[in-house]
Amino acid sequence: MPKNKAINLLPQEEFNASTTGRVLKWATGTFRIIVIATEMIVMAAFLSRFWLDAQNSNLNSSIKVKSAQISAQSDIEKQFRNVQLKLNIFDKIGQSNKTSEMVEGVTSSVPQNTSLSRISITEGEISIHGASPSEYEVGQFLSNLQNSQFKNVELRQVSSSEDNPAETDFVISITY
Repeated sequence: MPKNKAINLLPQEEFNASTTGRVLKWATGTFRIIVIATEMIVMAAFLSRFWLDAQNSNLNSSIKVKSAQISAQSDIEKQFRNVQLKLNIFDKIGQSNKTSEMVEGVTSSVPQNTSLSRISITEGEISIHGASPSEYEVGQFLSNLQNSQFKNVELRQVSSSEDNPAETDFVISITY
């Protein structure tokens, strides 16, 4: 029986010896390495996707928990801010000696039978609402205010009281 021998019709020595052969051999080897490196990068990106999805899921659940905590405490925060605002206003009023001096000047000028129902203090102006048993006492109160430290004292309104016809309601405006 004859033995089968493999016959190579392309001589290896000539292929390696020619420039074209060497370039083709280098190119096929280099492209093989490039393809393998690209496949490794793609596999790493594919496998890292699972880790990134787990991280994203953890962050989303953490955000939901923290937003629930914030919304649960929003009413307390609003109340706290309102109280803080009121305390700041009270501090400003308490620190203002000028305001307390103005109120003291108004109250020291009030005649005996006259009662004040409201004092409104704005920047540069004081508005006084009150009631008196007679118009004479309203005039006395107005005169007392004009003789004190205020710049301009003006009687804005005088009327009979709706609740008690024997009393006179008045509104006085003071600029300081």
